[in-house]
Amino acid sequence: MVIAVFDSGLGSLSVIQSIQKIAKSEIIYFADQKNFPYGKKTRHNLKKIIKNTISKLQESFHPDIIVMASNTPSVLFPEYLNSKIIGVLPPVKQAAKITKTGKIAILATTATVQSKEITKYIKKQARNVQVKKIDATELVILVESGKFLTDKKHCAKTIRKILAKQIDGIDVITLSSTHLPFLLPMLKKEFPAITFLDPADDVAQKIAKKIKKKSKNRLQIYTSGDPKILQKHLQKLGIKNKVSFLP
Repeated sequence: MVIAVFDSGLGSLSVIQSIQKIAKSEIIYFADQKNFPYGKKTRHNLKKIIKNTISKLQESFHPDIIVMASNTPSVLFPEYLNSKIIGVLPPVKQAAKITKTGKIAILATTATVQSKEITKYIKKQARNVQVKKIDATELVILVESGKFLTDKKHCAKTIRKILAKQIDGIDVITLSSTHLPFLLPMLKKEFPAITFLDPADDVAQKIAKKIKKKSKNRLQIYTSGDPKILQKHLQKLGIKNKVSFLP
């Protein structure tokens, strides 16, 4: 089975790592760095980008499944999701089940937290809890820029600045950008009393159910940005695969 996974950069890796833990498959990883960040695009532009990207992946690789490994388009454009295109959605229902305080938060991009779609989604998923939407775009940039690897003191300071005054009484937070799991060790260190939920595991479970034949893990990596920059970040993460340019 061939699985194409894409978002605006490094975020896809958190989903890919979850998939590879439980299901062996051939994965095409497309980091659309030319269009980073998705969460700052206008709705019209982002929809055009997503439509073009899906078509490009289908034409170039003929994947069995495409994973839209970004919460922003997954939330904003649910019409694209079907049996062959899987999105990444905030695990709000799970957060609502485990909260003890009745207060949870969603860390997401600007476009997501400001959308009417996320408000509708929250109402369906969590009716009896308070949900705070927090713009975590600065945290997403820490990951895509590679600072989470090179300047952890700055990352910790930024995490405190973004969250410290906003999470009073909150005990569960969803990491509703696929970039954010890379900050999980720092998030846990800064806020040990909070449970952080990563939706990547749910995506991996959905894909595992679709895989019927045994295979080997294989990873091909492409970017719409500078392959050398992505290669440099990936090597620091222990990934030595060649990065190719895909316009």
